Amino acid sequence: MKVVETKDDARKLVRQWKEASSVVGLVPTMGYFHQGHLSLMEECKRRADRVMVSLFVNPTQFSPSEDLDSYPRDLERDKALAERCGVDAIFIPGEEEMYLPGHRTWVTVQGLSEGLCGRSRPTHFRGVATVVAKLFNIILPDVAVFGEKDFQQLQIIRQMVRDLDMPVEIIGCPIVREPDGLAMSSRNAYLNEEERRSAVCLFQALELATRLVQEGVESCGAIQQALRQKIESFPFTKIDYIFTGDPQTLEPVERVKRPLLVALAVFVGSTRLIDNTVI
Repeated sequence: MKVVETKDDARKLVRQWKEASSVVGLVPTMGYFHQGHLSLMEECKRRADRVMVSLFVNPTQFSPSEDLDSYPRDLERDKALAERCGVDAIFIPGEEEMYLPGHRTWVTVQGLSEGLCGRSRPTHFRGVATVVAKLFNIILPDVAVFGEKDFQQLQIIRQMVRDLDMPVEIIGCPIVREPDGLAMSSRNAYLNEEERRSAVCLFQALELATRLVQEGVESCGAIQQALRQKIESFPFTKIDYIFTGDPQTLEPVERVKRPLLVALAVFVGSTRLIDNTVI
């Protein structure tokens, strides 16, 4: 596995791959790999001849009060896991490599960015869309793979690609979960033992939502109230949002329509976790 740290070296390597008529796949990440990341790499390998993983903790998607400095990092472990997975190259740029002095250009996907996580993280998706657009311009992938746990992010990237005519196929992959249902996340490492037991509240709330819809409950307000009671029955929890709405437009709905996106953001202790399901 090759390790590249500059845009020029990444472009040179991809150019060699494309000259050999290889289909190039990209898996953008912020590192601290878990099985969810590895599942994205495996899917990318199925769809592309050559796979590049980017590892960049993107500062522009963090607000000043968030966990940029403490975000978990383990570069040597990540490189070993990616190589074991059969990745062809890993791109590890520094902040100054990705954002030149005087950077002033931003990508904003209106309409999809303001709700859900965008309400409490108003600059987050501007940072996400911008860095992903930059990675697409650097790597020029034919295929890019993202996880469905970050469902709003996935829809924003799909919209950006459509709107800006980017020649890349966007693939979403199912959420990978721990045995008790907790969605795998790098931020799970922040949880202490007691908080980890409470973190399963998100998955149990999503299971409850599915059961209520299957039983014929039509009021999204009633579903949200049931989910709120479920989550708040666990200690150390504070709800950021409970969303029920259209999975394509990310617009809320008052009555159940199929398919229905149910998405959650919950603080467990000081750790903000997200999860979702489409019913």
